[in-house]
Amino acid sequence: MPFNQPTPRPLKQVAIAAFAPTASGVYGLSNAREWIYIGETDNIQGALIDHLRDVATPVMKMQPTGFVFEVCDRARRPSRQDRLVFEYEPTCNRHDRHSSGHLR
Repeated sequence: MPFNQPTPRPLKQVAIAAFAPTASGVYGLSNAREWIYIGETDNIQGALIDHLRDVATPVMKMQPTGFVFEVCDRARRPSRQDRLVFEYEPTCNRHDRHSSGHLR
């Protein structure tokens, strides 16, 4: 099942502050060509801001331009992230399958 909010918001500080909640959930980063990364976190807004600050990471080197998210509780996050990674096949999650699923 795809993200329940399919239209990406711009991956910019102002859009993150306006649209991303400080709640538990999953999020996806993409550009016009591909899905780059799908993560899970206790704080969606904080995780997205962290990505913007860490410009030298593999995720940010792929030049994401948009984000989507879903609020969900901590217990459901890992399985929802796994399902979304399976469905969208984001580039940076493919390189990180043998670790915890987090790549920054």
